[in-house]
Amino acid sequence: MLIDEMSEPECRSALASASFGRLACALNDQPYIVPVYFAYDAENIYVLGTAGQKIEWMRQNPKVCLLVDEIASETRWTSVIALGRYQELREPQFTEERARARKLLKQRPKWWQTALAERELKSEDELIEPIFFRIQIDSVTGLRSSGEARSPRDESAA
Repeated sequence: MLIDEMSEPECRSALASASFGRLACALNDQPYIVPVYFAYDAENIYVLGTAGQKIEWMRQNPKVCLLVDEIASETRWTSVIALGRYQELREPQFTEERARARKLLKQRPKWWQTALAERELKSEDELIEPIFFRIQIDSVTGLRSSGEARSPRDESAA
């Protein structure tokens, strides 16, 4: 299998075409990872969340990362990691940014599903307060597998 590093523009293109990933945060040397739906623009990743462990942890330690995978087969896949900083988009300071986040997220299927489904399981009839946040991207890296490598025997026959 051939594995190649992706350029920054290739990584950003992969983020732009994806809508589902895994958000990782850490607190007191303990990592925590959750699935999220997201939207991406040229500099930020936008997510809808609700109060819970990930929000509490990210408020205390804003360093986070998002992993996005596209897996076509065992030998053909793409994996991108965006490192960045959590920033909660609170009212009224970030009213315009929240509207932008909502607009971008609404273009993605199921953008609200993981955040609200989890809260509904735990809180039944309570009002669920949405928390919009962004990840301000510091860096992106990625790897791509392009399939099976040709064996030396195949190359000598060509």
